[in-house]
Amino acid sequence: MGKTMKKYIEESKKIWNICGPAFFVFLCQYSLGAITQTFLGRVGTLELAAFSIENSLIANFAFGIMLGLGSALETLCGQAFGAGQQHMLGIYMQRSWVILNSISCLLIFLYIFATPILKLIKQDPEIAEASGKIARLMIPQLFAYAMNFPLAKFLQAQSRVMVMAAISGIVVVLHVFFSWLVILRLRWGMVGGAVVLDCSWWLIVIAQFVYVVSGRCGGTWTGFSTKAFANLWGYLKLSLVSAVMLCLEVWYYAAVLMIAGFLRNAKISIDALSISLTIVSWVNMVALGFYTGVSVRVSNELGAGRPHAAKFAVVVAVSSSFAVGLVISFILLMLRKQYPVLFTSSKEVQEYVSTLTLPLVLSIIINNIQPVLSGVAVGAGWQALVACVNIGSYYLVGVPFGLLLGCKLHKGIKGIWYGMLFGTAVQTLILLLLTYRTNWNKEATDAKERLEYWRGNNHVNGAEETEAREMTPQRVAETNS
Repeated sequence: MGKTMKKYIEESKKIWNICGPAFFVFLCQYSLGAITQTFLGRVGTLELAAFSIENSLIANFAFGIMLGLGSALETLCGQAFGAGQQHMLGIYMQRSWVILNSISCLLIFLYIFATPILKLIKQDPEIAEASGKIARLMIPQLFAYAMNFPLAKFLQAQSRVMVMAAISGIVVVLHVFFSWLVILRLRWGMVGGAVVLDCSWWLIVIAQFVYVVSGRCGGTWTGFSTKAFANLWGYLKLSLVSAVMLCLEVWYYAAVLMIAGFLRNAKISIDALSISLTIVSWVNMVALGFYTGVSVRVSNELGAGRPHAAKFAVVVAVSSSFAVGLVISFILLMLRKQYPVLFTSSKEVQEYVSTLTLPLVLSIIINNIQPVLSGVAVGAGWQALVACVNIGSYYLVGVPFGLLLGCKLHKGIKGIWYGMLFGTAVQTLILLLLTYRTNWNKEATDAKERLEYWRGNNHVNGAEETEAREMTPQRVAETNS
């Protein structure tokens, strides 16, 4: 027992050295939108509802796609770094930039036509008009996402998360000051909030890029290369599999907010739910920190051919994240009458938020396990398999169950949320079972084959050979079955 505990503590230190700063990065970057939302909540209920819809539906949709496309880089960079193929990390990152910025050019239309799209899905017309105005101003944020996620995965694979934490911390302090100045002091309202948010995201991108090209990343960055354009179609297909997996997760709770727009007194419902989901998302930053930690540890250990170390990292990460979730949930239950005051001055919204505390804490407990298991999937390269699990548990179980309770049985926001929680619980149980039954020796072998393929593809010119060896979604699924 003593030897096992010592091993547990050692692995915990390795994971916390990654997930601690990573948690801070996620918290700061998520807080940029949440801070803007909080300041707009002091302006009025329409401003709060409009920004909540834009941030949760439009920006969140784009965020999910960018994050998902970038997670292919997380698998390849993590395993390449563990295998000692450091020179490939910069090439992978540049290839990801090409893909993400190309997709961003298509997503611009979502921002331009946000108002008619929101009206089409039966959102409140007044809220839809205001949200569309904000969305058009947030187009620069879309391209910041496209640049940021490859940079983040590149740095995370090398455990260079402290520099990311420092940059994010400085930016969030500046964001608070300028949001207060522009939104409240200068009274620029929604327009000012959108401009400040765009600038904050691009400041993060520029600072991280300067760090990467300054020579501090050693052999992982060797300059721009035409190899970034090799086999873009194959890399796009791998990225799309990753995007499907993570988009289904990121968009899931946005569906709760959209369904809330169908209820009576939509402004109050959306305001209360958006505040609760903001808290869930803040706490999820802890789980995402563990997601990053376990993803890096699993991918590094599999790339280095150490399957048992990868398996033990999973156990440590899941147990640690679950414990943190329990502590936070207990604190929120004790302060259920006090915390809503921090987000809105409306007494009616405050009371509504307080009544949502129970589904809030249940979400936190479950969500502190689920993202960590998704991190295992990304580190091992199981994206296609998990995408299928997400479709079934979220959209064939959770969403219909939420609609049934919330709309048909008239249970309101609580009914919608409990239904969606059921879908999340189903997905978490399936991922736990898959992780428990994993053959980690086989995963290490698969990681070696995957790296040999992608490294070799940079020198392959024959279209037939490329097509024959591409890691298609079907092949990924077969590998993990």
